[in-house]
Amino acid sequence: MLAGLLCVGLGIVGMFVPVMPTVVFFLIAAICFAKSNPAWEARIMNHPKLGPPIKAFRERGVIGRRAKIAAVSAMAVSSVVSFFLLRGVWAYVPGAVCALCAIFILTRPSE
Repeated sequence: MLAGLLCVGLGIVGMFVPVMPTVVFFLIAAICFAKSNPAWEARIMNHPKLGPPIKAFRERGVIGRRAKIAAVSAMAVSSVVSFFLLRGVWAYVPGAVCALCAIFILTRPSE
């Protein structure tokens, strides 16, 4: 329950902070609430904006094309910025993590 509430909070922050994901945190929150509070899970799943992409991912593993483009673009920009801001080996870590995440995102089916 606590993890679900934390993810809802992070998802709300993500609505206003451009580089922070929103749907991902609500997806995790729905998973957490599936056992701890099914009513809250249903509320997330029935949300008019957040519900459809969460349902699509949970049921069919689908990520929308626009979401893929936005996610990979944001990761690319943040990796480049991190490369110039960090020093030494640490400059490569964000790019490596983002590359792994991008591979996962790009290998999921699109709607």
